[in-house]
Amino acid sequence: MKIVATLTLAAAAITMAAPAQAQFAKPEDAIKYRKSALTVMSTHFGRVGAMVAGRVPFDATAAASNAAIAESMSKLPWPAFVEGSGVGDTKARPEIWSDAAKFKAANEKMQAAMSNLATVAKGGNLDAIKTAFGPAGATCKACHDDFRKE
Repeated sequence: MKIVATLTLAAAAITMAAPAQAQFAKPEDAIKYRKSALTVMSTHFGRVGAMVAGRVPFDATAAASNAAIAESMSKLPWPAFVEGSGVGDTKARPEIWSDAAKFKAANEKMQAAMSNLATVAKGGNLDAIKTAFGPAGATCKACHDDFRKE
């Protein structure tokens, strides 16, 4: 019975891991996917940042919408950092794979900060958004400093 349970668990693990690998037939597919997700996230995060910095007029509805999109996009790129996708048209550093735990912790911290920003932005208070925006931006910078080639 233990063998059957072990085999069942192993099959389930393989089945759940397969979709992430299968969606990226080639390393360049994974690179393109993650770059696209990060670009969209950055664009919408930047729109909130422009309001925070006073470069564009504050619009509570637009801030909430852009923060929500940034939050959603913050969850997408990570499965695309698959083995073999660290070469080619990418700025990914090898530390992503050699220190995977640190990379995972960094992306989880960023996702939490984006989630907080989205929650705060729903309230429509510019000062509260400014307070949440700084830490979210700091998580982006920290990941770039440690895991992105310039």
